[in-house]
Amino acid sequence: MTALDLDFTRKQFPAFASPVLSSHAFFENAGGSYPCIQVIDRLTRFYHDRKVQPYGPYPGGQAAGAEMDEAREKLAAMMAVKPAQVSFGPSTSANTYVLAQAVRAWLKGDAKAAIVVTNQDHEANSGVWRRLADEGIEVREWRLDPATGSLDPADLSALLADGHVRLVAFPHCSNVIAEVNDVGAISALAHAAGAKVVVDGVSYAPHGFPDFPALGCDAYLFSAYKTYGPHQGIMVLDEAFGMDLPGQGHFFNHGSLYKRHTPAGPDHAQVAACAGMADYVDALAAHHGITGDAGARGRGVHDLMRAQEIRVIQPLLDYLAARNDLRLIGPRDAARRAPTVAVELSGAAEPVSEELGRHGIACWAGDFYAVRPLEALGIAREKGVLRLSAAHYTSADDVARLIRALDQVL
Repeated sequence: MTALDLDFTRKQFPAFASPVLSSHAFFENAGGSYPCIQVIDRLTRFYHDRKVQPYGPYPGGQAAGAEMDEAREKLAAMMAVKPAQVSFGPSTSANTYVLAQAVRAWLKGDAKAAIVVTNQDHEANSGVWRRLADEGIEVREWRLDPATGSLDPADLSALLADGHVRLVAFPHCSNVIAEVNDVGAISALAHAAGAKVVVDGVSYAPHGFPDFPALGCDAYLFSAYKTYGPHQGIMVLDEAFGMDLPGQGHFFNHGSLYKRHTPAGPDHAQVAACAGMADYVDALAAHHGITGDAGARGRGVHDLMRAQEIRVIQPLLDYLAARNDLRLIGPRDAARRAPTVAVELSGAAEPVSEELGRHGIACWAGDFYAVRPLEALGIAREKGVLRLSAAHYTSADDVARLIRALDQVL
C-alpha cells in the first residue's frame, strides 16, 4: 500500500503553519484534532454567505439548506449508509443521552429487560446507560481485566446467556486503554443473543471513519471535532432500530429518522462544514490514487491513516515499555491499539504534562472522564494518567521530539 504523503497531509491543516500552534509537537489529539482546511473554508463561507434560516425561499436560505444536505449525504456515502441514518447533535455526550432516553422508553414495562455496559468506557457511554436502573432495568457490567485493561468476549457471553439482555453498549476503543475492540465479532455475539448494539466510536473514528455495515452494530456515535471537523456529535443509526425506538424530537418529525432523535436544532453552520471532513478524505484518496465509490475511498483512507499511525507510534510504545518508572496502559503493539498512549507515573501526572509543555510538547493529564476504567486499573482519579495522543498527521520527528522531552522531564 502507498505510504501516507505526510507533507501533503499536513498542508491540509492550517494549524501546522500557525505561529501559536506550530511551536509545539501536538500530542493532544484525543482531546480534539486540528480542523482541516476544507472544513474551515466551508464554515467561513457559511458565515459569510449562508448564515440565514436554511431552506428559506431565497438564494441564501436555499444555499444553506443545500450545504447541510450535502454534509449528510457525503458523510453517509463515506460510511456506506443512507443519508437519513446520519443525525447531528451538539456533542456525542448529548447524542448518547438522547439515545438512552429513547431506550429507556423502549424497554419500559419489560420486567426482565437487562442491558450490558462496560467499565472500559468514557463516562458519556456509561453513566447514561447505568441510570436506566432507575426504571428497574437490570444493568450488567462487562468488566475489563485489571492487569491488561482488555475486555474478554467470553465474559460477555456469560452475561448474555439467559437471553434477557436487550442492549450492549461498549467502546470501539477506550480513550485511555486504546485497545481496538472487535466491533464486528462483539456485535455478532450480541445479536445472536437478541441484543442491540451501541458503539462509542469517539476514540476510534479519528483514525479511520467507520464502515457501518461492516461493523454490524445498531448505533455508532463519534465526534466531528475529533475527526478534523467542527464541534458536532454524529450518530449513525440502523434504520429499523432507529424507527423502533420512541422518538425524542418534535412529534411531527418522527417520520424522518435523522430528525426523530434530534430534540433540538443542530448548529446549521457546523453541520454544513462537516461536508469538509468528507472533502478531506476525498483529497487524500485522490492524492494517493485510491479510487472507487465514496465507501471504497473511505476504507482506503482508513487503511492509509492506520498504517501511518502504527509506523509512527510504535517507537514511543517501545520506549515507554522499556522504562521501569512508569506503567504503560494498554497493548504494546501499535497495530492492536489507537495511537492514544496513556501512562501511569509514580506521582500525579498533571505537573509532568505542564513541564512537557515547557519542553515544546502539547499534551495533558488527568482522568479524561474515564474514571471507571482508571479505577478498575487501580489508578486513583486524583493521580490521573499522562496521555500522549497522536493522529495520522503526527510525524516521526514529533515522536522523536516527545521522547527527548520525556527523557529530560522524567
